[in-house]
Amino acid sequence: MYEEELAFALELAEEAGRIGMSFFRGSFDVREKADRSPVTEADLAIEAMIREEIRRRYPDDAVLGEESGLQGRAARRWIVDPIDGTRNFADGIQIWATLIALAVDEVPVLGVVSAPALGERYAARRGGGATLNGEPIRVSRADRLERAFVCYGEARDLLATPYAEAFLELLRGARRERGFGDFWSHMLVARGSADLMLEPELNTWDWAAVQVVVEEAGGRVSTFEGEPLRHGGSVLTTNGVLHDEVLARLAHARAAAERPER
Repeated sequence: MYEEELAFALELAEEAGRIGMSFFRGSFDVREKADRSPVTEADLAIEAMIREEIRRRYPDDAVLGEESGLQGRAARRWIVDPIDGTRNFADGIQIWATLIALAVDEVPVLGVVSAPALGERYAARRGGGATLNGEPIRVSRADRLERAFVCYGEARDLLATPYAEAFLELLRGARRERGFGDFWSHMLVARGSADLMLEPELNTWDWAAVQVVVEEAGGRVSTFEGEPLRHGGSVLTTNGVLHDEVLARLAHARAAAERPER
């Protein structure tokens, strides 16, 4: 199922990449939104294009985008982050991507993660596996933390949560750790290059496409509490094998942090 929609999403990603690369490392306006995150001309141009193309192809579908919010109330909802990694984009760093997902009854069923400056395009649909540039990808087999490559977003954000001690323990015990952040670390897990990724807060447009790719590559995605992802919630992505161990460490750290002092 959803072969037609995935092909359409890949077409959108191709055009989004063309628009994004026409701005990247050039001169463009950057402004600060109410939440103090940046938005560029490229973000707005890509999202406008995607919304228009969805309206033409699937006029009854709803669209949720980072820049223009929700339009429509249909059971089928396209979810768009025109540029995930806008700060990288504005700073001339290649780690940015357009994220496109389709959710049916609130469940993401396909995802495309297109990073043209890296030359990488990830795609997946439920039951169809995951690919990188058309080739199948699979998560790693690392079964112990000392064999794991741990990725994370902003360290200062994680250190401000009740999970700070578990985060530090994961870094100390891992084979390797790096703070790449944004979509790319989740994709490193999906393709087996990294083993787990932690982010304390992501919006729906940040994780919907990512979730499908990771799960179709054999990984697991949940909140830090082991619950289904939600808007504004935490995100833990792993190769699946390590997931329960990491959840246990996070739960222990939270319980200790919230225990009343005597």
